[in-house]
Amino acid sequence: VDESELLTVPDGWKEPAFTREDNPKGLLEESSFATLFPKYREVYLKECWPLVQKALGEHFVNATLDLIEGSMTVTTTKKTFDPYAIIRARDLIKLLARSVPFEQAVRILQDDVACDIIKIGTLVRKRDTFIKRRGRLLGPKGSTLKALELLTNCYIMVQGNTVSALGPFSGLKEVRKVVLDTMKNIHPIYNIKTLMIKRELSKDPELRSQSWERFLPKFKRKNLNKRKEPKKKNTKKEYTPFPPPQPESQIDKELASGEYFLKERQKKRKQVEEIKAKQADAIKKRQEERNKAFIPPKEKPLVKTKKVSTEKKIDIEAIKEKVKNAKKKKLGALPVEEVKLKMAADEKKKKKK
Repeated sequence: VDESELLTVPDGWKEPAFTREDNPKGLLEESSFATLFPKYREVYLKECWPLVQKALGEHFVNATLDLIEGSMTVTTTKKTFDPYAIIRARDLIKLLARSVPFEQAVRILQDDVACDIIKIGTLVRKRDTFIKRRGRLLGPKGSTLKALELLTNCYIMVQGNTVSALGPFSGLKEVRKVVLDTMKNIHPIYNIKTLMIKRELSKDPELRSQSWERFLPKFKRKNLNKRKEPKKKNTKKEYTPFPPPQPESQIDKELASGEYFLKERQKKRKQVEEIKAKQADAIKKRQEERNKAFIPPKEKPLVKTKKVSTEKKIDIEAIKEKVKNAKKKKLGALPVEEVKLKMAADEKKKKKK
């Protein structure tokens, strides 16, 4: 098919909004949705509920907040003309229940905005591992989550066992992939790198019709924890046809030590003496540990430092000669050799004349 025959969508084109003229008779039946919210969200919902009612009132949808039951309900009215408005209202109360602020959640009422609530609580068995991977999604000081928001143009909220995302459809698809990969122990930085490369490639009009696989990085999994050999090796004992010797019974042990022939009083006395001996040893050890704090540490022996002899033999005669020569010279006078050379030059000039 020629490209001229294909239909093209102009840049910046948007589908016209759904108005009352499109559905003048309204809806045949009233429909409603309800959702529960946790106790800690009660105060916030109480404060922002008038704003929720106002936002939904523009689409002719009623909203009720039941604090006793802990639920939010949205219902259509006779004036509601947009059949999809109730679905958006349902998503709005779901997002509010998942700790998304009202300023962000109200954007779901727009035509080009959608939401996705990803359940991550059941993807990992161990609770500690789940908390670590959820923290990895946030990153240090929320930097990883912020990078993901900028690349996908979505608002992301990680709360409890769910991740709430709000934005365009293409961005939500990428967010879901990154979140599920993170829970499968694939670091989000790999997906962020891929998204950054895709963003740069999409700017080039020539590459739009080509495959991007050659540009995208390929990350290999490394299982470093796998051991080639087991940590504990079970060594088999040599086979012997004879059974092991029968262990001595308590009576045999008492007969060997002579306790069997002692009277009951003597046995009790012996047991008491053993207990007292153990107590005495324990008290002695405890006392030694306490006395350790009062034992002074051994001082290091003082090492006498050898004084470096600063005195040097001074040649007094050489200093005297230097002083004499300095006195003979006038300030700024030329040295003796230069004076002799000048005198010889002057004599030559005189002879020539």
